[in-house]
Amino acid sequence: MKRSWIPGLVLCSVCLAGAAPQRAAVDSGSYVIEKNVMVPMRDGVRLAADLYFPARDGVRLQGKFPAVLERTPYNKDGAGESWGPYYAGRGYVAVAQDTRGRYNSEGVWHMMTDDAPDGYDTAKWIVAQPWSDGGFATIGTSYPGGTQHALALTSPPGLKAMVPADAVANAGYFGMRNGGAFELRFMNWIFTIGAPAGSRAARDPGTRAVLEETGKNLRQYLLSLPLRKGMTPIRLAPEYEEWLVWAMSHGENDTYWKQPGFGVIDQVQNYKDIPVYLIGGWYDSWARQTTMSYMALAKTKKTPQKMILGPWIHGQHTRSAHGQADFGPAAAINGLEFRLRWYDRWLKNIENGVEKEAPVKIFVMGGGSEAKTAEGLHLHGGIWRDEQEWPLARTRFTPYYLRAGGTLSPEKPAETNSSASYDFDPRNPVPTIGGNISSGVGIMLQGAWDQKCGEHVWNCSDSLPLSARRDVLVFMTPPLTGDVEITGPIDVKLWASSSAVDTDFTAKLIDVHPPSADSPVGIDMNLEDGIIRARFRNSLEKQELMKPGEVCQLTIQLYPTSNLFKAGHRIRLDISSSNFPRFDVNPNTGEPLNGHRRMVTATNTIYHDSTRPSHVILPIIPH
Repeated sequence: MKRSWIPGLVLCSVCLAGAAPQRAAVDSGSYVIEKNVMVPMRDGVRLAADLYFPARDGVRLQGKFPAVLERTPYNKDGAGESWGPYYAGRGYVAVAQDTRGRYNSEGVWHMMTDDAPDGYDTAKWIVAQPWSDGGFATIGTSYPGGTQHALALTSPPGLKAMVPADAVANAGYFGMRNGGAFELRFMNWIFTIGAPAGSRAARDPGTRAVLEETGKNLRQYLLSLPLRKGMTPIRLAPEYEEWLVWAMSHGENDTYWKQPGFGVIDQVQNYKDIPVYLIGGWYDSWARQTTMSYMALAKTKKTPQKMILGPWIHGQHTRSAHGQADFGPAAAINGLEFRLRWYDRWLKNIENGVEKEAPVKIFVMGGGSEAKTAEGLHLHGGIWRDEQEWPLARTRFTPYYLRAGGTLSPEKPAETNSSASYDFDPRNPVPTIGGNISSGVGIMLQGAWDQKCGEHVWNCSDSLPLSARRDVLVFMTPPLTGDVEITGPIDVKLWASSSAVDTDFTAKLIDVHPPSADSPVGIDMNLEDGIIRARFRNSLEKQELMKPGEVCQLTIQLYPTSNLFKAGHRIRLDISSSNFPRFDVNPNTGEPLNGHRRMVTATNTIYHDSTRPSHVILPIIPH
């Protein structure tokens, strides 16, 4: 493999994952701050912004400068600790703005949908300022990554470059609704971040205390779903309750989810043709959406479009260890320096060669010693590699078939009647252990984890591996005779039936490590997962209940990954019908989404024979 080095990250904003900002080393005399500048929007609402100006010895420099803008719901004050002084000290005006209805900004918050017009009005205001040289770029991770996409879809004046990291995008396909299921991390976001911190309601101390206490009881609310309007203290923050109840009830990927703020690929023709560098991670909650956005932009735009994908969880590009795995010190990048090269090239016309670098940089996980580190982590390792496109042109998309007896093989089954059935009880869902998680604090673990229950997983009732559950079907290759690299998107094609009119099917790709001195029973390390709600099996835009007992074809789209399965490892695919609380649990009754009153056990069947050859399509990279 060709190795390429990217220096080691200071990630720049508080994001959905709740990552703490890190202060960049900068001379305090190299910038001055103007706090709470109120920027008018077209409807008269004013949004609060902090401006960090270049200075020398504490005296603001005169002249015209390019700007770097972040529009965030996570309190603009965080820019002072994470990125504002850094860029002001390098000749930019840093503009950090509270989005509508958040913290010091006026108006009423709506999830993402005001960020297109508000972003445009902010851009218009920036370029009209006497200190502006007429150009600016954007910065931000997660929700502030999504506000960048929303802004670009308005073709605003002065916008010359963007670096959306782990950005909200294409939310009706994955991220908020996922295969028709709802990602419960957004219930966590509303209960613990959105409503009690920075909302209009939280400006009253008594109301804030009630909302904070409600957030502490989130686990109990998760076990008591569905969420009904007016039935919890979240009603004290009505715009947050209204959005959450609506989003949990609205599974169709329709015009709402495809509008600017939520979607890129369905609006790409309106996206401003400017240089964009996308940052994503294999364990990020927006990983698949990042690749979807890159593919759409690279295909339709003439300016440089680039993407970097590391082994990271959401918003944690500064770190090289995630979950129970350590990927080596090279896995981290310096986010401020990384972005600075992009901004310098497109806002200051500095010939630093960044546009000549490979359009895609990926971190191929695996290949490490697999020893236990001093911190008790598994040294999975990995390397950086330059690529020219996504998916990789040399990919061999190879079906691996589910076989009787729990084997996974590139050989198509010859049996004429083979299947496996299990009972899915929505009262006892399969616990989430790691994965593509954000806003998981208190309810979910992020990243790479051994798929084994224990006290570290709040909704586990035992200490057994998930493979021991009756409702988890395990399909696994024999120990590999040579290294196998899997890099790219992963689809699971199932032939399935159910005793219910609606149910879910889940899939999870796992790297099974053999026993070692440090891990006597081996490690079942999760890579990626996915889900399909059966009523959306034929279309994400239209519901269609099943007929009990009828065999249907379903596709589960897993998030992309890049992992080297070493010789002696096994490739494993787990099939089940729940992954909680990553996704809401299907009651199997066919009642309206988020409107059920009953739960029933469903008997679900997966077929794996010559005429119904269920399989996973693995993106194998030849070496």
